[in-house]
Amino acid sequence: MPTEIPSLAILNTIAFLLCVYFCAYVLSILVLHLRAGRAAGGDHSRFSWHVIVPCRNEATVIAATLRRLLHDMPDVTIWCVDDDSDDGTAAVLASFIADPRVRVVTRRRPDAVQGKGAALNAAWRAIQDHLPADTDAERTIVGVLDADSQLDPRCRSALAGPRYFGSPAVAAVQIEVRMVQCSRPTPGLNLWGRLLVRLQDMEFRAPIAAMQSLRRHTRSVAMGGNGQFTRLSLLNALGAEHGTPWHGALLEDFELGLHILLHGGATEYCAESWVTQEALTKVRPLIRQRTRWAQGSMQCVRYLNAVLNCRQIGNPAIMEITHFLAAPWCQLIGTPIYLGCVGVLGWYISRTDGGIAAWWTSGGWGLIPLVALFGVGPFAVWGLVYRNRCEPHLSLPAALGLGIGHWVYSYLQSVAVWIALGRMLTARSEWHKTARAADPAPAPARTEPTPAATSPRRLHPHQLTPAGVPVIRASVPIAQPSTQSTPRTSPHLTNSNRERAVSCAN
Repeated sequence: MPTEIPSLAILNTIAFLLCVYFCAYVLSILVLHLRAGRAAGGDHSRFSWHVIVPCRNEATVIAATLRRLLHDMPDVTIWCVDDDSDDGTAAVLASFIADPRVRVVTRRRPDAVQGKGAALNAAWRAIQDHLPADTDAERTIVGVLDADSQLDPRCRSALAGPRYFGSPAVAAVQIEVRMVQCSRPTPGLNLWGRLLVRLQDMEFRAPIAAMQSLRRHTRSVAMGGNGQFTRLSLLNALGAEHGTPWHGALLEDFELGLHILLHGGATEYCAESWVTQEALTKVRPLIRQRTRWAQGSMQCVRYLNAVLNCRQIGNPAIMEITHFLAAPWCQLIGTPIYLGCVGVLGWYISRTDGGIAAWWTSGGWGLIPLVALFGVGPFAVWGLVYRNRCEPHLSLPAALGLGIGHWVYSYLQSVAVWIALGRMLTARSEWHKTARAADPAPAPARTEPTPAATSPRRLHPHQLTPAGVPVIRASVPIAQPSTQSTPRTSPHLTNSNRERAVSCAN
């Protein structure tokens, strides 16, 4: 028997098993998502609410975000972390400082620009210093929002429900993420940009939401970088155990969720509320974002042994977490396998007497339905789910087109995974903030070297900036990779647009 025959059989078997595994996973999250019910709300006044907004050069968006939060949630305390911005962010924040609900944590180099996790840790320490010693940390909820976000005004009532913080067992909750451009048309955005926006909105509200539905059953809900809420008591417990709640992975949100589960806390996903963020409208920044996500999940593999040996994490949660941590590595393995299958197929077609026509008529046509069923189908189905549950105004052809577009769009993740591997092999972990179209030209880069790691220092509250503005100045150097908050844009939303933003079919 020619050696290429068993080799091809092995290659096809591996590819088939990967396809079956992936299709089974998609089917499981699809069924659980479609069967997910709605949860009742609760009395949000039973809790004290604090929102952290990391700001690194957010002058174009932060004012609108603060005005919306102050209007929609008048009893929330907002903690803005100015992470050594050089675009006028400090001046914008200073215009809000007279409002006691807005507090500014100012970070300056060399202690600043050490990543989003370091900025969040600075805010956490500032909150600790600010709150009275007898504060009920169990009823103090700390949220994290991007600087351009719009938060559902009903968010706190949803989170106060018995399924979420109304249950003493729940330590943290992630809410649904939506793309703001889907509720407000963006002038000057071309067809390709609009398609990318819609694909990202569908991604968050269909497959990612479905993944969280599965995690609700396995008790392993993951935290996101925008719209995560955690009890202060849990953050304090993590800080006492590890020094800080947030750590050094590029996927600091998922890492926080892992630490919560390892500590014995429960996490939940709230589909009854939402937060918006701006979608990326160009391929290059989108790949850069997904590269950070892929590299972050690859970094979190170091927690796998702790997860496997943690008695407080159940077997279903261990299986789901292992699946998530293994996903980028499976993509790395799958890419050459699938490319190898395509290469071998082409070789056999070229060796077939009569060429491609003879191969096609002798049964090669059967490859098309197989690709449609096992390749395109698991991605295309989300277009129909998106239409059914979130955007009923979409036509059926448009929903199918989005689903097929999602299949093509998924290959960007494969590209990102390989770039992430290259970054890990070259010991690169920095991530630079992507500029928005509305942002001014960047200032010349500073040349001060980043200091070596030092132990975290306590905050010195109530200092003054050179302009005489009272701030809380944080100095918390931590040896973490440089990551800044994801670039967004956050324009004003009219009342009609706000109504459209909550139009997701429940």
